[in-house]
Amino acid sequence: MKKVLLVDASVLFDEFLKTKLGDDTLKVESAGSKKDAFQKMITGLPDLIIVDIAKDLSDIQDFLDRKLLEPNAVKIPMILSGPQLPHNQVVSLMKYGVVKYFAKPIKFDIFFDAISKILRTVLTFDTTPSLLQCHVNGNIIFVDLAQGLNRDKITIFKYKLAEILDKNNMHEPKIILMMSDMDLSFMDGANLELLFDTILEEKRIRRNNVKVLTMNQFTKDLIAGHPIYHGIQAVSSLSEVTDTLVSNDEQADIRDVVSEKILSADDEADNGTIGTQFGQDNNGQSSPDDSGTAMRVAVVDDDPVIRELLKGTFSHANVEADLYEGGKAFIEGLQHKTYDAIILDVFIPDMNGLEILQSLQAQPEFKTPILIYSQTNSRETVIQTLSLGAKGYLTKPQKPQVIVAKTMEILNS
Repeated sequence: MKKVLLVDASVLFDEFLKTKLGDDTLKVESAGSKKDAFQKMITGLPDLIIVDIAKDLSDIQDFLDRKLLEPNAVKIPMILSGPQLPHNQVVSLMKYGVVKYFAKPIKFDIFFDAISKILRTVLTFDTTPSLLQCHVNGNIIFVDLAQGLNRDKITIFKYKLAEILDKNNMHEPKIILMMSDMDLSFMDGANLELLFDTILEEKRIRRNNVKVLTMNQFTKDLIAGHPIYHGIQAVSSLSEVTDTLVSNDEQADIRDVVSEKILSADDEADNGTIGTQFGQDNNGQSSPDDSGTAMRVAVVDDDPVIRELLKGTFSHANVEADLYEGGKAFIEGLQHKTYDAIILDVFIPDMNGLEILQSLQAQPEFKTPILIYSQTNSRETVIQTLSLGAKGYLTKPQKPQVIVAKTMEILNS
């Protein structure tokens, strides 16, 4: 049996990897300190070492140097995960036996594919297309689900949920499952049950604090037909869960709730140790960071100053930006280019932002996330753009770095 040594992994990351790798008949051992790790390395001689870096390379430099001097351990391959590092630092790790470096949050299908290749073993992985993203606002956790239910992603979500609760010190959390676009059938029953069971397994979450936004009759019937899900509420519109978003004595209509609670949410968006995204989450394409291809965005705005400012700021983030001053030129450009994200103004000539959103919404295959950046803060406009598929809304003016950061959050980058 092949052996894997985990070094300095957080409790959640450690538990998740042991669950996943252990299911695939690998022997997984943990080391909570560099001293312990070195001893286990030279005595156990694992086939692979996975190290989780908390801050920077200095955290692990001594361990790497000692490994380099140990004849029996120097050739043991390593996978490192940690913060974003300059390319030259990643390259410098090769001499220590580091064959792969993953910047957090990790894309797990690519992560496990690397483990599989290093150990020359087959790791089972659910390839069902699935999007799952978490956002936090106060004591509310919004969970956006789309496309399908992936068992591995749900397993990851179990640990991500615990991490969010711990990080935000949440004692009475409320869960809003946003599943309005999902068309599920009895074929999805087992995975749907796994999703609900995963949430209810967390003792800090009460059933009556779980709301499921869905128009799917199978999902509603499953919730209603299972006694263990008694208390979970399935609703067809956000207005039906207003009571979970505002206090009882607060008077607010649903438009205020959406714009003030959802748009201004403190986005978790998979930040932290455990992310819920895969490398194939972005339109079925591998992440640019993993493929070596630069990320590309489209900026659609009739203000030349804004266009150039955003292009320069995105460039510093290693993101290429194509600029469009009109809506029709942008729509035509989409016939020849694919983008990872779109920054769109509402008021642009020849075809405004709302018309563009309507046009794109009519194309079921179009999945590129859109961030609205406009001078209007009208609630009607905000709600209308969201209902037409926009993933976020920022009001002008903002520093270019804010727009770039928000774009990256939407992309889980």
